[in-house]
Amino acid sequence: MTGTMLEVQDLWVEVEGKEVLKGVSLNIPVGETHVLFGRNGSGKTSLLMTIMGFPEYRVRHGKIIFKGEDITHLPPYERARKGIGIMFQRPPSIKGVKLRELLELCARENGYRIQELAREFGFEDFLDRDVNLGFSGGELKKSELLQLLVQSPDLALLDEPESGVDMENIEIIGKMIRKLLQKDSHRPRQKSGLIITHTGFILNYVPADRGYVMLDGRIYCQGNPQEIFEGIQKHGYEECLKCLKRMEIPQS
Repeated sequence: MTGTMLEVQDLWVEVEGKEVLKGVSLNIPVGETHVLFGRNGSGKTSLLMTIMGFPEYRVRHGKIIFKGEDITHLPPYERARKGIGIMFQRPPSIKGVKLRELLELCARENGYRIQELAREFGFEDFLDRDVNLGFSGGELKKSELLQLLVQSPDLALLDEPESGVDMENIEIIGKMIRKLLQKDSHRPRQKSGLIITHTGFILNYVPADRGYVMLDGRIYCQGNPQEIFEGIQKHGYEECLKCLKRMEIPQS
């Protein structure tokens, strides 16, 4: 598969009457991983939720095109069937349902050997525990990524994968994401990803092809993700705001 995996066209979205996305546009080719930087509350999660189709995120204008098909008004389960998967920043716990049972449902059509996959990432001991119940921050991320790995979506939406993860686990999280997005494969990649991040530290473990900065529900700049990350580390998001204000000053 070649071409464009995801195209977001001039997307305006509101939640409970409040505008959360204001003219967002981006394009993710097949096999590429893009990363969206932004402060907390800038609209990053709202973009992922809208792409996934959660009904409280109401599209007022614009389109979401996935593999050439307009999915703007499809429900989440239809988007999942078509090949979109999401990792939540704060996933729910499911009491009474074992993680193994959930993974077996996810993997029914993909032929994954769940025990081997869990062993690869040191997660075997969690397979017979209730889904996410009592899990630490790093354990929640591993659980979410294990579910995505067995689903094998064409497009993975990852919400703050490094958030709440200690240094011991962040490298494992990085390995899981690289496997999910075929980063270590010698063949042309067919999986695409959109990672949102506040800190940007996930780039130390997962390479990305393009970066964006979102402020107040808008994407204001894009380019080399490592350069953007280094600029944010050095100057913070305040410098982005100063730069934007300078751009707004009319030239004499």
